[in-house]
Amino acid sequence: MAEIVVIGAGLSGTLMAYELVPQLRKGDHLTLIGEDPSFHFVPSNPWVAIGWRKPADIKIDLTQIVQRKKISFITSGAKRIHPSEKRIEIEGGGELHYDYLVIATGPELAFDEIPGFGPGHFTQSVCHVDHATKAYDAFEKFCAAPGPIVVGAVQGASCFGPAYEFALILDTELKRRGLRDRVPMTFVTPEPYIGHLGLDGVGDTKTVLESELRERHIKWITNARVKAVTDGAVEIEEIAEAGTVAKTHQLPFAYAMMIPGFRGVGAVRGIDKLTNPRGFIVVDQYQRNPAYPEIFAVGVCVAIAPVGATPVPVGVPKTGFMIESMVTATAENIGAVLRGKNVSHQPTWNAVCLADFGDGGVAFVAQPQIPPRNVNWSAKGAWVHLAKVAFEKYFLRKVRRGESEPFYERFLMNKLNIKKLKQSA
Repeated sequence: MAEIVVIGAGLSGTLMAYELVPQLRKGDHLTLIGEDPSFHFVPSNPWVAIGWRKPADIKIDLTQIVQRKKISFITSGAKRIHPSEKRIEIEGGGELHYDYLVIATGPELAFDEIPGFGPGHFTQSVCHVDHATKAYDAFEKFCAAPGPIVVGAVQGASCFGPAYEFALILDTELKRRGLRDRVPMTFVTPEPYIGHLGLDGVGDTKTVLESELRERHIKWITNARVKAVTDGAVEIEEIAEAGTVAKTHQLPFAYAMMIPGFRGVGAVRGIDKLTNPRGFIVVDQYQRNPAYPEIFAVGVCVAIAPVGATPVPVGVPKTGFMIESMVTATAENIGAVLRGKNVSHQPTWNAVCLADFGDGGVAFVAQPQIPPRNVNWSAKGAWVHLAKVAFEKYFLRKVRRGESEPFYERFLMNKLNIKKLKQSA
């Protein structure tokens, strides 16, 4: 019988473990490795950072849930993977051997690549619930003595939605507190234009997001490379098409939140033929590593080539539904291999996203996420905020119940022709 291991207990890893359970044969064993017992709903972190949610509202203890599903749970994290030996070193000592491995670690946040950058220095983050909690404490202090705000992302980032969300919900919250007129705001991004999102736009996101920033009196700098951060200022180079420095900026701030660049985690970074130079897992169309076919990968840790050349490095986001399509394909493929069959399931990488602005938002559908697309649609309205609140509650309920895709969700998405798996040729 087979030992299957999933590394990572975030969105992709938790769903991966849930979807693998029905694929197991009698006697197969599944282990989930996380860094702590808790799952937290990352899309709600911007709300935590301004006090609209408490950390406890978006955290779930997975211990009893996975125990009920007969999944072994290690909460000390993976230290290093040794693919040629099919062995995993565990943080704090010990090791685990596997027959099949799914890497779902998410990224390592590369704050150290820019001097003075990150929660340990002068800027805030919403990439983890603990960062968002610290960002909220800093925001409350800021509101007692308002000043300029800088929000955005730095070179190498591949998750731009939360940066736009945070800028716009900050605008909403500051208006509610009667402070907006005392707070100049600037949005800083490596994207070549507003609304690029690492995807060369989706529908008319360029016009929609530019319009939102203008209406809310938020200035912006694109093609931005952050050189350093000091206590109260961000040093930025604005890069021209040819790669030369077109302009420099010294932006003052009393509060700053910027999404960092991503890289692969230390457990896998630098493993020949498993990862790319940035440490992301190389996979084929079946989510399987070509050099080590017993290893699969899903989620943000997967290597995806940029959509096109840009003056400043811009990564490709791995959005929620896109990740779920990776998970479903991987579960089906591992189930096939366990039964002596060939892998055949390919994810669609379709994307369905809701970006909340506090008093509205923008939604988009991209099929597939990487262009060219069969569907390329975006729209905005107050309904998006309500939809995101409803989705948060629905997703947390799924995790608590130990479900990945209830039948009614599958029915609805099929009716909308938004599928997780490509149709067989």
